[in-house]
Amino acid sequence: MLDLFPEAENPVEIIAARKLAAKVTSLYVAPSDHFQTRPVTELRLGFEGIDGDFHAGATRRSGGREPWYPRGTEMRNERQLSIVAADELAVVAAQMGLDEIKPEWIGANMLIEGVPHLSMLPAGSLLFFKGGATIKIDAQNKPCRIAGRSIAENAGMADHEAGALAFPKGAKRLRGLVAWVEKPGSIAVGEEISVRVPEQWIYQA
Repeated sequence: MLDLFPEAENPVEIIAARKLAAKVTSLYVAPSDHFQTRPVTELRLGFEGIDGDFHAGATRRSGGREPWYPRGTEMRNERQLSIVAADELAVVAAQMGLDEIKPEWIGANMLIEGVPHLSMLPAGSLLFFKGGATIKIDAQNKPCRIAGRSIAENAGMADHEAGALAFPKGAKRLRGLVAWVEKPGSIAVGEEISVRVPEQWIYQA
């Protein structure tokens, strides 16, 4: 760890970059008319995201996550892929009183293993897949009521609206990550991943 401006009252602490090893557990794609996904054995990635996926595209329309734009403003699509981890989904399921939450219920494209606290992986992290594709992490995927309602329906919860409300609370900082394609290629189930975590710091002016 390196301190910049050590004489300052609150020096900036730099945490060095590091590498992690991970693996693709399962893959999913969404039909063009719905966000829920279905299992596949391979994803074909281009610069616009997953070929034929609901979230594919070089651009997207802004929504509630971007209150600084009028809703529907065209902007770059940094949400081409959704990545989750089984251990985090298990925690969310327990907090919602469910036996499980399947990745496809919340529109995930990729389930990976080997990265502790996946949802805390910082923006800018790179995932290099053994087959040649590379994706870059944009941010945490904030849980929403739409995904919560999907969970309630698929899990057979008696009160779908209660499920819709419980998911954003139970899945905070556990809902995985969104990413975009930096280098096109194909990804297969079982493929090895080299994860490069960039330098990190907390900006305090």
